[in-house]
Amino acid sequence: MSKTCIFCSIISGQEPCVQIRCENGILVLMDKYPINPGHALLMPTKHYETLLEMPPTEVGKLYSMVPRIARAIISAVNADGFNVGQNNGLAANQIVPHVHIHVVPRFNDDSPDGKWPSRKVATYEDITKIAQKIKDNMP
Repeated sequence: MSKTCIFCSIISGQEPCVQIRCENGILVLMDKYPINPGHALLMPTKHYETLLEMPPTEVGKLYSMVPRIARAIISAVNADGFNVGQNNGLAANQIVPHVHIHVVPRFNDDSPDGKWPSRKVATYEDITKIAQKIKDNMP
């Protein structure tokens, strides 16, 4: 784990998070700055800066969890759809240099002007309530 990586600090328990699940080397947590309610992040617990550094089997394991999480998020927040995003490198707008996947629930009315919805600062209470709903919808 990297000492300067915020996600590594979260994984090691040095920084708080609202966790949805941690299994098989994959941590799923709520995004503190969600695009929409229910926005979650999936990441390997081992530090990899970009997807290109990960062994293919680890990439497969990470991505295989996306449908389970997305299905639970959609049910928890009554979303109409979802986006999956994964950025690699500064040029691709990767803010935290630790591989992570965004699962962003989408709603029919969340972008009436056709633009991507803006991020918000979520309260701990709000994301904790949503995380519990997501957990309740997990198989």
